[in-house]
Amino acid sequence: MKIKIGDNVVIIAGKEKGSIGIVLAINPITNRVVVEGINIKTIHVKPSQSNPDGGIEKVEGSIHISNVMVNVGDVKDASKSKVTKVGYKLEKNKNGRKEKKRISKVTKEEI
Repeated sequence: MKIKIGDNVVIIAGKEKGSIGIVLAINPITNRVVVEGINIKTIHVKPSQSNPDGGIEKVEGSIHISNVMVNVGDVKDASKSKVTKVGYKLEKNKNGRKEKKRISKVTKEEI
């Protein structure tokens, strides 16, 4: 998977289109990601020892990975965001071993 936890992403499809967030979790089996502040769902929680009152909580739901792209532009402003595909580049490190680095296809810089 080319998107990693902690990446700044832009939602490109769905009801949250144009929103910016940070990836919190990835499920590679179902190809879904959880993005901070996106796809908020309410769940009913039963009372337990740790939460004796129970109640209603709001949690982020997952969205399909095809609906997000990595953001390399302005992190705060959605209108100035610049989305990119992710590519890979092999470089030699100080020890002479090859390292695989993620690069932006638009800016050709390391992500």
